[in-house]
Amino acid sequence: MVVPSEMRRALGLKPGDKLAFFLEGETLVIKPLSAVEEELWAELAPLTGDLAGELIAERREEAAGEDG
Repeated sequence: MVVPSEMRRALGLKPGDKLAFFLEGETLVIKPLSAVEEELWAELAPLTGDLAGELIAERREEAAGEDG
């Protein structure tokens, strides 16, 4: 599949970049895979919160309980 040069420039595509293809109704949507990954991470961010911070806090609580 050949993507026209003006579209490649508009999307900032370089040789070897990967694309994602989606159907939205009867419309084919093509996005750079990197853009799709960024969108997914942005959607997941509220779900993950600060997992590392929560784990550290739990460990500190456990350690404080063992000392007392």
